[in-house]
This record gives sequence, structure tokens and C-alpha cells, in this order.
Amino acid sequence: MSSVNFQLNPVMVYIILLFQSLIASGTHIVAKIVVRDIEPVTLTMVRSVMAAVGLLVIAAVRKTNFRILREHYVSIGLLSALAIPINQFLFLTGIKYTTPANASLLYGTTPAIVLLVSHFIGKEKMTWKKSIGVAIAFCGILLVVFERGIDFRSDYTFGNGLLVIAVLAWSFYTVLGKQMIMKYGAFPTSAITMILGTVMFLPIGIIRVVDFNFSSLTMNHWMGLLYLSLGTSIFAYFLWYYALGKIEASKVAIFTNLQPILTTILAVVILGQTITTVFILGEAPRGA
Repeated sequence: MSSVNFQLNPVMVYIILLFQSLIASGTHIVAKIVVRDIEPVTLTMVRSVMAAVGLLVIAAVRKTNFRILREHYVSIGLLSALAIPINQFLFLTGIKYTTPANASLLYGTTPAIVLLVSHFIGKEKMTWKKSIGVAIAFCGILLVVFERGIDFRSDYTFGNGLLVIAVLAWSFYTVLGKQMIMKYGAFPTSAITMILGTVMFLPIGIIRVVDFNFSSLTMNHWMGLLYLSLGTSIFAYFLWYYALGKIEASKVAIFTNLQPILTTILAVVILGQTITTVFILGEAPRGA
């Protein structure tokens, strides 16, 4: 019976990661649409608060134990900062100034960055083949970041640059979170980092939120916020951390390679976005 479970578990984890990639791909599109009418600080705050409330309700139903050992306070605090004030805020700000396809392509470099981070903290050995893969991935980053030329006045350059920092934060969140997942479990770790991250962002977000005219929001805006908060911040984050507790971080991160393809299809169909030659070249190394 144990051998059967060993064979089935990896398959189920991969199916979970495939579903997580579908949700994440839609996030780039939804965020691009919503951020047109809700500026990034307010959007990050509202999204985070909605997610935090949802997580607290789920935790109450599950009777989740959030007790953290004192020795892990710093680690949980760092993960919380990476999750909301850095990753989510910079993602929403960056995507306002670039395309969903560019965002997904940059997030598609996560496997290379996760591998690099894992190597430097002694979690995974770097082979020459892996080194070549990392180098090619970073060439892809440069192609996308400077798609319209090296012009730091360009909105695309500014947005892509912010997304690079967001991707770095997400990669560190992935690698550094594995130890906490193994200690406390996927849901408690993802929940507490999201809730604490929301508290960290509160001093910045509350200033914009109190002056925002919520009566201007339509049903479509609220549906988008629900997708970003419940779908992405709760469900997709949990699935990501759940998979991270089952297999190596570098294998989990590989599934972000699907996002550029899925997001690009959605961007063409929903937003009418055109795909440039530079974008294709940036994607080609990861598609090979």
C-alpha cells in the first residue's frame, strides 16, 4: 500500500501545480484590468485585507494553531514582508506599467532564480547544465525588461523593473518558506505570512484607502478583487506552499514556465494584446 501512495503522490502534486498555474495565469490578466481603475497601493491594501479576513475565517473553522516558536519569528516576519509589501505590491504596481504577458514571462524565470538561491544557501547543487539554464533565463529577463530599448523613462522599463524585484521576492518566499512549511504545515505558514504581511502594509495602505471612493467600483471590480484575494492570495498561495511541502522547491518552481503561455493566450483573447518578436525570443529559452 505504501508503494502505491509513493507513486500517486507526485502525480497529484503535479496536477495541483497545474491548477495553481492556471489561477496564477489569470491573475496577470485580472490585475491588469483592475489596476486601471484602482491605484496599486489601494488595490494591494483591499486585496490583502479581503484575503486576511478570508484566511481568519478558514483558520477559525479549521481551528488552526498559529503558535510559532520564538526562534522562527524572524523567518516568519521575513516571509510576510516578501509576500505582501514586496511581492504583491510591486507586482500590482509593475503590471500597471507593462503587459500581462511580460509579467508572466518574468515570473517564468522563477525556476532559475529559485535554483540560484537554493544553491547559495546550500539547499541544491549547481551543475554546469543548470548554470547554462540560469544564464539563458537571465538573458530572457534582459530581453523583456528592455523590450522597447534601454530607456528608463519608458513605462515598460519601469514596470518590468519593478516586476523583476517582485519575482526575486517570490523566489525567496518559495525557497525560505520550505523550512517553515515542514515545521508548521502549508496552510498555517501561508495564512500567517499573508495576515502578518497585511498588517505590515497597513501603515502605507490605510492612507490611500481612506481617501478612495469605493462607490465608484462596479460589480466587475469587486469580482476582480475577489479573484485576486480569494483565488490568488488564499487558494493559489496555499496550493503553492502545499506542493512545496511535498517536493523540491526547484521542481515546484518549474511550473511557472506554463504561465507565459497561458497568460499570453488570455491576453490576446481578452485584452487584444499583440505579441512582439522580442517577447517570443524572451520566452523561447524556457520553452526549449
